[in-house]
Amino acid sequence: MSAEDDYETRIADEEALAAHLGSVLGEVDTYAVERHEGGHSNETLFVTWGDRDLVVRRPPPGETAESAHDVLREYTVLSALGDTDVRTPTVVHACEDESVIGSEFYVMEQLAGDVIRDEEPDRFGTPARRERLGEELVDALAEIHQVDYEAVGLGDFGHPEGYLERQVDRWWKQYEWAFEVTEEVRSIPAVAEVGEWLEENVPEAPTHTLVHGDYKLDNVMFGPGIPPELVGVFDWEMSTLGDPLADLGWMLHFWRDPDDPGPREGDSAPVFTEREGYPTRRELVDRYERQTGIEFENERFYRALTAFKMGGIGEMFFRRYLEGNSADPTYPLMEEQVPLRVQRAKEFIEAGDDGLV
Repeated sequence: MSAEDDYETRIADEEALAAHLGSVLGEVDTYAVERHEGGHSNETLFVTWGDRDLVVRRPPPGETAESAHDVLREYTVLSALGDTDVRTPTVVHACEDESVIGSEFYVMEQLAGDVIRDEEPDRFGTPARRERLGEELVDALAEIHQVDYEAVGLGDFGHPEGYLERQVDRWWKQYEWAFEVTEEVRSIPAVAEVGEWLEENVPEAPTHTLVHGDYKLDNVMFGPGIPPELVGVFDWEMSTLGDPLADLGWMLHFWRDPDDPGPREGDSAPVFTEREGYPTRRELVDRYERQTGIEFENERFYRALTAFKMGGIGEMFFRRYLEGNSADPTYPLMEEQVPLRVQRAKEFIEAGDDGLV
């Protein structure tokens, strides 16, 4: 058995999963499981269960950093948001019994549409539709930040005071966890420099809201029709209560403007947003500020924090690759890409706050 086949087997015992789903959803005659190859964090399985198209979300096999890959956190927030304006899939079931498939997991209804990563769908390829796509992305983020989290039962979902301080500390610790293995291959001295600057320059949050934690273009789905309509927001594993501008800074990291320098090794933003019609980062920020009444100040911090977190995510991926706990072909690339991400954080710090957007 190849390493990849072994990894696929470790993701889910299909017979055990079928038995469990049958006990909670009722028996069916048609059952099939397909692993989704698009994500790089939690594992996603597409499940045909009779006439229902479902999705199973579970963490990757193997040891993970503390608090990473928390799928039941996703289930909690998706359940709470079901009756709000936030665009989420419908959750069906959660299982805390790790003996079923080797980890906790949850089940949700599958939505129809496109998750946009490297290229725009042909149906969106006009200036007016591109503009609307950007507006939908910002509007859906504004809806998240305008949720009355107390009213929907998420008042204890996090501790908003000190959110940014904990973010800096958490991601520094994620590096340290990864370095236990990855420093045998290479070290990244700049991580300490960036982490220290972030610790010393944490701004005061403008307000406290529900935050998604990983909000970007390829974590949402657009429906199959036109004009663009955002129908679902996914990947809530890092959601909590905190500073909404952390979400905005994160989203901007994955959006390129026409006058940006050419893509560099390790860049994660698709280049198609440079095309005619797509809003600029400045226009996205302006719309967000109008929708929420929240001003985007201290941009240098939020942009540097995003790049620092991106590096931390990549370093955890690299550890998992070195330990044989992933078949994802992007993970070995992190050996060279993480130092570039940390360098990007340094560049944001050195740029100052003028003109970063």
